[in-house]
Amino acid sequence: MKIGKEESRCTGCRTCQLVCALHHFGENNPKKAAIGIKGEFPSPGRYRISLCTQCEKCIDACPEGAIAKADGIIRIDPEKCTYCLVCVDSCPFGAIFTHRDFKVPFICDVCGECVEICPTKALFWKT
Repeated sequence: MKIGKEESRCTGCRTCQLVCALHHFGENNPKKAAIGIKGEFPSPGRYRISLCTQCEKCIDACPEGAIAKADGIIRIDPEKCTYCLVCVDSCPFGAIFTHRDFKVPFICDVCGECVEICPTKALFWKT
């Protein structure tokens, strides 16, 4: 399964980012979320959701072969990753993230915590 998005429903509450960071890193820090929410100002109330679509462009771009798809989910192998950030630049959706606390970029693992918590159903399961 994949996670779908309907940006017109997003209110910018960033609850998805908080639950993602809490679930994966045990921290209330939206900068450690594998989903991005960005306000499109000056258009009030419009938000852009950056979310991995599992398109595999990062797999093709990685010069180290550190990114692979297993069981339908893209994962980054921290043992092979050299933090060159080619994957970040190659992502057409801006859905590969970095944080100074991590030596490897991170990407959505399709855990679905964001889907379950989204109060407006801007995130949903997509088949």
